[in-house]
Amino acid sequence: MAGKLGVMICGHGSRDQGAVDEFAAVSLQLRRRLPQYEVDYGYLEFARPIIRDGLDRLRAKGVTEVLAIPGMLFAAGHAKNDIPSVLNTYQAQHPGLTIRYGRELGIDVKMLRAAGERVQEAVEIADARRDDGPVPLHETMLVVVGRGASDPDANSNVAKVMRMLWEGIGFGWGETAYSGVTFPLVEPALEHAAKLGYRRIVVFPYFLFTGILVDRIYDATDAVAARHPGIEFVKARYLNDHPLVLATLEERIAEILDGTGNMNCQMCKYRMQVLGFEAEVGLPQESHHHHVEGIGGGVGHDHAHGHDHDHGHPHDHGHEHHHHGDHGHHHHHHDDGHHHHEHDDSQGHEHGHSHGHGHGHHHHPYPHADHPLGPKSLKKAG
Repeated sequence: MAGKLGVMICGHGSRDQGAVDEFAAVSLQLRRRLPQYEVDYGYLEFARPIIRDGLDRLRAKGVTEVLAIPGMLFAAGHAKNDIPSVLNTYQAQHPGLTIRYGRELGIDVKMLRAAGERVQEAVEIADARRDDGPVPLHETMLVVVGRGASDPDANSNVAKVMRMLWEGIGFGWGETAYSGVTFPLVEPALEHAAKLGYRRIVVFPYFLFTGILVDRIYDATDAVAARHPGIEFVKARYLNDHPLVLATLEERIAEILDGTGNMNCQMCKYRMQVLGFEAEVGLPQESHHHHVEGIGGGVGHDHAHGHDHDHGHPHDHGHEHHHHGDHGHHHHHHDDGHHHHEHDDSQGHEHGHSHGHGHGHHHHPYPHADHPLGPKSLKKAG
């Protein structure tokens, strides 16, 4: 292939320095695993280097073709919209550079194995600490916690992961919870779980990296455990740099070269009339990250505007959403890049964004914002 190839790992960024450091460490591990390429990384916001910085470094090393992948679990708004917007803008400014964009980690057998190993490791550690022997799997319940989105397809991915782990390992029962935006949130979900009569409840955050949201999941687990001393609550580790996560990222890079990395939009609410979200087909979308790239440099920044996304009224930013039903989401973004979805934060970062700012975003209301187990309702109750 003509030209020099480089790899760009695109992250979201976080106000939590631990999350920023973990993403950087994974990117550096990939650099060691892929000596045949120049490998760099960058973030959309909250932290440096931003994506443009990483692309600048690759160009300075003579790279003429970039294989870019989102370092994210699911194809939410960041992977489908905001990162492509940054890449397309950069490529337009550097016509000698070609950027080809791959897909997210997604629901993948290797990712499920990585998740299963995290869960089983937590169970084994808990069993080793007991004086009365292991707790049978049939007396153990699994609760998988995802980020939570206003897109039901993104939420259903977490539910699928939970079912695959539940059935694959053989727990007595399984439930799904979310850290924000949708329902049920972690604490009400665990309160419900506590009523089901299982001796042990394993709580697994299906997140790539640490951060404020993972801390909240563990804090909510501790709070419910304190109210139910007769049940053993076990906190599993999030995915982080599991070798199978790294192997999946490598596979996503290879897919770009092979031309097989199609993003799945089968149940996209902007393309199909999904139950309960029929009015959002073709909803305009827009990126909101250009004015916050690199802001804060990492710790302690509240996204220039304010609070977390846990408010039941998430961002439906108005980007051109050209889903005419015949494209396959090939995402080779040396074209116009109009494969845009909602900004739904399902990757485990913590996003601060007040609704009083004047950036012209279009906030399509989440239809279940007042659900009694969701963020908006709980804030009213508090």
